[in-house]
Amino acid sequence: MRKSWRIAASSVCLLVFAVGLVWGDRLLALTRETRDNLRQYTEILEVAHERYGSEIHYRDLVFSSIQGMLRQLDPHSNFLSPDAYDTMRERQKGSFYGLGILVGMRDEQLTVIAPLEGTPASRMGLRAGDMIIAIEDEPTDDMTLDEAVSKLKGPKDTQVTITIVRPGVSNPMDITITRAEIPRTTVRYVHMMEDGETGYLRITEFSRSTGEEVAEALEHLKEQGMERLLLDLRNNGGGLLDQAIEVADQFVPRDTLIVETRGRVRGSDEKYFAEGDHEPLDMPLVVLVNSGSASASEILSGAIQDHDVGIIVGDTTWGKGLVQTVYGLSYGSALALTTAKYYTPSGRLIQRDYSSLYDYYARNNVPSENGQGPETGLQSPDPPEPGEGDPTYRTDLGRVVYGGGGITPDVLVEAETEPELLQFLRLNNAFFHFGVRYADSHDIESLSWRPAEDVLREFQEWLATEDLGEADEIREAFSDPDTAQTALNRIRAEVFNSTFDNDAWYQALIEGDHQIQVALEQFDRARNLLSRRLSVDEEDRLAEGAGEAPEEAEARSDG
Repeated sequence: MRKSWRIAASSVCLLVFAVGLVWGDRLLALTRETRDNLRQYTEILEVAHERYGSEIHYRDLVFSSIQGMLRQLDPHSNFLSPDAYDTMRERQKGSFYGLGILVGMRDEQLTVIAPLEGTPASRMGLRAGDMIIAIEDEPTDDMTLDEAVSKLKGPKDTQVTITIVRPGVSNPMDITITRAEIPRTTVRYVHMMEDGETGYLRITEFSRSTGEEVAEALEHLKEQGMERLLLDLRNNGGGLLDQAIEVADQFVPRDTLIVETRGRVRGSDEKYFAEGDHEPLDMPLVVLVNSGSASASEILSGAIQDHDVGIIVGDTTWGKGLVQTVYGLSYGSALALTTAKYYTPSGRLIQRDYSSLYDYYARNNVPSENGQGPETGLQSPDPPEPGEGDPTYRTDLGRVVYGGGGITPDVLVEAETEPELLQFLRLNNAFFHFGVRYADSHDIESLSWRPAEDVLREFQEWLATEDLGEADEIREAFSDPDTAQTALNRIRAEVFNSTFDNDAWYQALIEGDHQIQVALEQFDRARNLLSRRLSVDEEDRLAEGAGEAPEEAEARSDG
């Protein structure tokens, strides 16, 4: 019993020490109430360990109690175990050492989705659709995706042997690959669109290299003749604050506010301004966002909207505006504690209400115009007047923007709901497997290739042979022109992924994207907005010059 008590006391001490790293000397003067509460906690910990119906470790009890404590504060304060902390720090790095493949689970089998161009996997000839059945002779059947990825990564210049099964090849193949540095690209898709003047740039997250990646991508697009930019931030969950600021610096005017943080502790009130380290874009800009755009994405889109340098299109963003400061704790763990809130340049609070965690995670309380859901394809010059009680703010040019949490787009466009059959086929990886099969048996030489009706018929026959639906039901579903066209677009994308690369897959995939099509229609509006913005900036410069003229004249006369 004494031994158990000592262990329990040690566990509690770890908890107290963790809190102590945050609160410092305050623990030196514990009140009687605080000591009583800690004593009660220790007693509960001991009883739970000794009397619970199954064996349970003190470590698990302490970690769970910490998480419970933090959940009472807000949705984003979080205790990071050593593994979680390591994962977080690795994700923020600009690179890692591995093979250079995108992998995923397809039919419960670890499968290569795409090799990344120029990486060891690409040079060794790995293809989309290759199933990795073993890593260093250890079967992957019972591995989680994270476990498999961890085994594929390793120190630079070390080797790993994988066993693959390739469609159309009878026997498994062992391939030994030397690990190399793989850039953790956050600007994953950059290309010119078919009109020859629109550049497309998608940021998937904000890590240590994002600002530099965006600068390089913009320069690359300009060299290709870009005259306007479509910036896609959909499903970008955020990342590093300094990188959001560095990216915003490439779009908003110099010396303008990008984001403000406000909190109650010393040092939490900060204002971050554009330093003008990059040449201004100075071309029409449209930004795509959705409910998966959060945190750093909202900082960037909010700054662009408030300073009138771009038009925001899509769904209302998530509304994650709580600032976490990460405190390293003992034994490799960490505490991500909310210390402030984010505000856009116009003063909008990005964070939405989280008084009900269920509603928060289900997104049931996202504000919208007049208390209603967004209207699909709404393209009014300015959003309608808000409903009663909805806070409004003004941009630099006086446009109305909405508070209440998240960034409300200038043009609200819901993502189209995919027909049930296509959802079923996608979840069962039908397009992926058919695309691999088709590419293996056909010579696709150009990105101009488009599947004809006979490919759709072949796909339907294949679905029936794979028991993915009844032939009559499949035929009836594909009699709808929109469903048929969407299926052909997906087949084309998967064939390109297997034949060319992941970039070709993505370019083909977004051709039928409804939100992108609406976004492309907003460039006239973006051009007019930019023109107004530049006119105001020019007037300000002239006004400043006029104010300095007498001093300059006096200086010349003194000379």
